[in-house]
Amino acid sequence: MVSSEGLCGSQPPIAAPVTQYGVTKPISMAGPTAADIQRSRDLEKFLVQAGLYESKEEASKREEVLGQIQEIVTNWVKQLTRLRGYTDQMVEDAKALIFTFGSYRLGVHGPGSDIDTLCVGPSYVSREEDFFFVLHNILAEREEVTELQPVPDAHVPVMRFKFNGIPIDLLYASISHLVVPHDLDISDISVLYSVDEPTVRSLNGCRVADQILKLVPNVEHFRTTLRCLKFWAKRRGVYSNVTGFLGGVNWALLVARICQLYPNAAPSMLVSRFFRVFTQWRWPNPVMLCAIDEDRLGFSVWDPRKNPRDRTHHMPIITPAYPCMNSSYNVSTSTLRVMMEQFQYGNNVCEKIELNKAKWSALFDPYLFFQSYTNYLQVDILAADADDLRSWKGWVESRLRQLTLMIERDTYGKLQCHPYPQDYVDASKPCAHCAFFMGLQRKHGEIVQEGQQFDIRGSIDEFRHSINMYMFWKPGMEIYVSHVRRKQLPAYVYPDGCKRSRNLHLTPEQPSYNMSRNNGVAYQAESGEKCLKRKKDPDGEDSEQSRLDKRRSPDRNQSVSPEIISCKLGSTCTGCSTSDLDEMNRFAEVNTSSNSSGISSCSHEDIGNESTAGGSEGSNVGDDNPSSSQSDSSDDLKSSVEDDHADQNKVFQDGLLKDLEPKTVVGVVLKSMNGVVDSESVQNPVIRVTQGSQV
Repeated sequence: MVSSEGLCGSQPPIAAPVTQYGVTKPISMAGPTAADIQRSRDLEKFLVQAGLYESKEEASKREEVLGQIQEIVTNWVKQLTRLRGYTDQMVEDAKALIFTFGSYRLGVHGPGSDIDTLCVGPSYVSREEDFFFVLHNILAEREEVTELQPVPDAHVPVMRFKFNGIPIDLLYASISHLVVPHDLDISDISVLYSVDEPTVRSLNGCRVADQILKLVPNVEHFRTTLRCLKFWAKRRGVYSNVTGFLGGVNWALLVARICQLYPNAAPSMLVSRFFRVFTQWRWPNPVMLCAIDEDRLGFSVWDPRKNPRDRTHHMPIITPAYPCMNSSYNVSTSTLRVMMEQFQYGNNVCEKIELNKAKWSALFDPYLFFQSYTNYLQVDILAADADDLRSWKGWVESRLRQLTLMIERDTYGKLQCHPYPQDYVDASKPCAHCAFFMGLQRKHGEIVQEGQQFDIRGSIDEFRHSINMYMFWKPGMEIYVSHVRRKQLPAYVYPDGCKRSRNLHLTPEQPSYNMSRNNGVAYQAESGEKCLKRKKDPDGEDSEQSRLDKRRSPDRNQSVSPEIISCKLGSTCTGCSTSDLDEMNRFAEVNTSSNSSGISSCSHEDIGNESTAGGSEGSNVGDDNPSSSQSDSSDDLKSSVEDDHADQNKVFQDGLLKDLEPKTVVGVVLKSMNGVVDSESVQNPVIRVTQGSQV
C-alpha cells in the first residue's frame, strides 16, 4: 500500500499561525518601510521639541514625592490602628500601599502632568471618615501640600492636591485584609472580595493600566503613539472625560486596540491607522481589548443584553479588567459628532503626510473653536477666592455634560452643542473667575419648518437646579449663563487678548446657527441693534466669502463680556468594506428584535463590529498576505462610511427622555425678509425658525 506521502511527494510547509492580540486577528502583519521608519523618527523628534517628555530632574522629583506620600499614608494607618485598640504587633505590621495608574503608570506622562495614585488600606480604615477627614487634615497641615480639594461624591471619590508642586489625584480602597500584604498583587481578582462599588472603581484604575500593558504587542510603540494622540486630542479640544469627550484611559484603550490590529507597525503607521480605522468605526459597536469577563463576583459588567442603560451608550470603550465597564459613558451624541469630525480631520492630514504633502506639525494645528460657530453659551463661574473657585469650578464643570444632554433631549437632538473643555479667565474681574463656552448649531440636514422652535429655557433652568445641589456652597459662589454671538465674545478668550479677523471656511458639518439676544432672559439686548445684511449669490444662496469680508474685528475695548442678568446662583456609520479586511473573523453579532437588542456570544469579526448592537450587518475584516509588499498600500482601508444612525437610535435611546418636563432661558425669533435677517423680542423667548431664515 502506497502512502499519501508517496503519491504527493513532500508536504508543503505549513504557515506559522498568526499571533492574535485581542478579540480578533490582526488587520495587517506588515512592518514599516524605510519611509515609515523615517516618518516615525520625525514624529518622535516633533514630540520632543513640543516638550512632551519630562527631564530626569522632574522624574526624580516625582519618585521622591511618591515616597513621601507612601510614608504619610503608612503613618496614618498606624495611627488609626493604635487608636482603635489593636495590639502592638498589629500596629507594627499595619501599612498602606501606594500604587500608580493612568499616564504615569503607562509611561506617557509629561512635564507638569498629575500622578494618579491609589492608596490601598486595611478593612478597618474607611474612606468616608478616615480618608476624607483624618488623612485630609493630616495633609492640610503639611507645608508641602497646596490646593487640597476633596471630592467625596465623585463617581470615583478622589482627593486632589499638589505636593511640592506635583499635582496628585489620590484615591482610596479598603480591601478585606486586616494587614495589607507588602507584595499585594492588585491584578488578582481576590482584591475585589467583599468590597463596595466605589472601591471596585478605585481599584480598577490600576488593574486596567496593568492589563493594557500586557495586551499590546509592543509597549514602546504603544507609548509613542499614545503620547502623540493625547497631545493631538488636547490641541483639537477633544480631551476631557468630564465634559463628554475622552480622557486618558479612553485614548489609551483606543490606541491599544490599534496596536493589536497592526502589531508590527511603527508609531507613524499606528497614528495614521488610528484615524483610518476610527473614522469608519460603526459606533455604538464597542472597542474591546479582550473578551468581556463574565460575572464572577456579582459585580455588574457591561452587557446591553441585560442592562438597558448600557444600550444608551454612544461610544462604548470597554475596560479589560473585571468587572469590565464602559469607560466612555459620558460621551453624548453631540460630543461624538465633534470627535468624529476631528477623526476625519486627522485622517485627512495623515494622508497628506504619507504623500509627503504635509509635515507632522499640521496634524497638531489648534482647533479654532471661537471661529467655528455663530452662537455660544457662556457659563461664568465666580467665587470669593481661588480656593473656593477651585472647588466650585470642579462642581460646575462636572455638570456641564448634563447641560449638553438636557439641550439634546429638549430639542430632540435638533440643536447640537459643542462644549469646549478649556476654561478661560477674566483677570479684570475683582473676584476669582473662570468661564466655559459651548458652541450651538442646528443639526446639519435638519429640515427647517415654519414656526419651528428651539426652547431651551427648561434645559437651563434644570441645569441651574442641579448646580444648586452643591453641598459645600459658600457665599460668593455664583454662576451666570448667557448667550453670546461670535462678534460679542470677550477678548480674554483669545490668546493675544484681541479678536482676530475670521478667515473661516465652514464645512458642511458646521452650518451657521443664528440667534439674537433678548431682554430679561439670559442676556440683555441692546436697543436698536442691527443684524448683518447678507449678500447673496446669483442663485440666491448666501455668499460666505462676502460675509467674511464684510466682518471686521471689533475694538479690543469693546470686547467685553456681555451683561448677564439672569441664571444667577449662589444666593440659594455602516463600517468598512475593505480589501485587507476580508478575512477577519466575526467576534460578536447582536441579534436584535423589535423590542430588545444585545450582544451575542463572542467569536470573531470586523473592526467596527467586534460586537454589534442593533443588528447591523458588517463587512468582514482580514489580515494581509504575509508575502505581500510591506508598503502603506498593502493594508489600506479602502472603504466608504454610510450613515447608520437611524438603526442605532432604535436600540441606543436616550434614557433621559422620560420624567423630565421642560421648564423655562435662551430664546429667539428669527425673521427673514428680502434677504435681510432681523430679530424681534418676544414676551416668552424661544428659538423659532420662520420660512426663509437660516439657522
